[in-house]
Amino acid sequence: MLKVENVTKYYGDFKAVDNLSFEVKPGEIFGLLGVNGAGKTTTFRMIMGLLDMTEGSITLDGKKIDYSVTDKIGFLTEERSLLTKLTVKEQAIYYGVLKGMKEEQIIKRLKELLEKFEIPEYLDKKIKELSKGNQQKVQFITAIINNPKLLILDEPFSGLDPFNVELFKKEIVEMSKAGSMIIFSSHRMEHVELFCKKLVVLMNGKSVLAGELKKIKQQYRKKNILIKGEIEPDKIKKIKGVVSVINKADEYEVKIESEDIVEDVFKYVSKCNNITKFSVEEPSLNEIFVAKVGESYEK
Repeated sequence: MLKVENVTKYYGDFKAVDNLSFEVKPGEIFGLLGVNGAGKTTTFRMIMGLLDMTEGSITLDGKKIDYSVTDKIGFLTEERSLLTKLTVKEQAIYYGVLKGMKEEQIIKRLKELLEKFEIPEYLDKKIKELSKGNQQKVQFITAIINNPKLLILDEPFSGLDPFNVELFKKEIVEMSKAGSMIIFSSHRMEHVELFCKKLVVLMNGKSVLAGELKKIKQQYRKKNILIKGEIEPDKIKKIKGVVSVINKADEYEVKIESEDIVEDVFKYVSKCNNITKFSVEEPSLNEIFVAKVGESYEK
């Protein structure tokens, strides 16, 4: 288990991380979210032992993270960190040796992963000859070459088309099922919702939202009602507690302040013609994120 306990980090007088705590258990995919400058990168670097914390503790399976533990960690950075003049094989060997692997072990694992990501022919190609999407594949492969116990993914789908996003998703889920602890960070909230059952949202280094995603959604009072049929949006907007009515292709999305408003909206809709859908939905993580981060800006 990864434990981050009451961690604070100062750069001079600037507090980059403020009393942060969370746990990631084996097999969990945990979301660490926040706007740019929220403290995510500093947190990642402290977890990997690249930065010392000012206060608190970080442990992996009960041990402080140092060079004896970092071989069990994989990290995919948001920025490209590939040596473009090397071949894919040379790049993998470089990272694998740093993680304590033997060369024959690295090449065997590399060939398996290249097959999985459908680029086996790139083994001896130079990084600079690859497209941005395929460079991202190679970067991901080098991050997981050592079958890490803890994997940190910072914007892993950057530069990928939908087909390759699916390949990445499949591998991430397989790793979690095999017991890896995964920390997933992305500005794309729909990607976070695909994987993460638990999360922390950072703002100015401090947690402003934390817990199980399911419970967070249930506790958030605002809901959405999806309606298909012949309605008059202006009449729904006049119902007390209705925040907005948005026309989305062949349906309307009605945002309401709380579940208490559902009955009033239903009373109106029940008098309308050709209603084929009336569905009360939880808000998206993106809506909750924007609301919570907005509240923090205002404080």
